[in-house]
Amino acid sequence: MDTADSPLTYRDATDADVDALVALIESAYRGDASRAGWTTEADILEGQRTDPQGVLEVVKAPDSRLLTVERDGRIVACCQLEHRGAHAYFGMFAVSPALQGGGLGKAIIAEAERRARVTWGVTEMHMTVISVREDLIAWYERRGYRRTGETTPFPYGDERFGIPQRDDLRFELLVKPLT
Repeated sequence: MDTADSPLTYRDATDADVDALVALIESAYRGDASRAGWTTEADILEGQRTDPQGVLEVVKAPDSRLLTVERDGRIVACCQLEHRGAHAYFGMFAVSPALQGGGLGKAIIAEAERRARVTWGVTEMHMTVISVREDLIAWYERRGYRRTGETTPFPYGDERFGIPQRDDLRFELLVKPLT
């Protein structure tokens, strides 16, 4: 039985988790199913958010882990942590749309930050967010992240990242000190 009071368990993803993780990530960001949660990108991007190869690359990368979060034996969330020298990169964050808005994301990001600090001794967490996602950026700002104004172009023409529905997309770097 899945209840909001059940404890979360955290573990590194394995090859066997790839299909379930792709489905979770897609459900949180793309298509009509994603509209059940507030993290949807369905209005700005169509197509896929990731694919089995992309998830497997994160699982296999030597300085990376795909933290898998379970409740009652079901995968309910995930996030990528990658060691990049003095900082860690946080990405591929997805929470099941049916469970969004209940504090799960806040608990998971805090645990991800703790693990990056303890495991790698990093002093900052970095992430990139599509700059037009003001609601999502505000959520991260409430968790202590700050906008840097540093942007990188969206990979227009590479459908592995989705099919843009507007021409002003770019990624903005957000940073949080972990001291």
